[in-house]
Amino acid sequence: MLSRRFGLFNAVELIVKFAYTLSERSRRTELPSIKPVSDLRNYTEVLKDITVGNPVFLTRDGREKYVLLDMADYEKTQAGIKLMTELAKGRKSGEEQGWETIESIEAALGI
Repeated sequence: MLSRRFGLFNAVELIVKFAYTLSERSRRTELPSIKPVSDLRNYTEVLKDITVGNPVFLTRDGREKYVLLDMADYEKTQAGIKLMTELAKGRKSGEEQGWETIESIEAALGI
């Protein structure tokens, strides 16, 4: 039963990663907007270039240094990080304390 439960957890984790990857790929339809940090002197023009799925990358001395994101993208990124953190905690807990059987979960939920 452990392999079944472990396989289910891995499947969920892989689905989440796959969905995130697809989401990232679909966003990259446009060329990235890369600007020198000195362009922030006219920040309203820089801010116009930021859209959902299209951050603005700022460079300093020719190297990428900062990213300006639309708030929706920032929130999605934070939610993804939180989800992956919780999945890692669940995996660690299962490995350390043992996995629950699907039958015991169904019984606890009254299903």
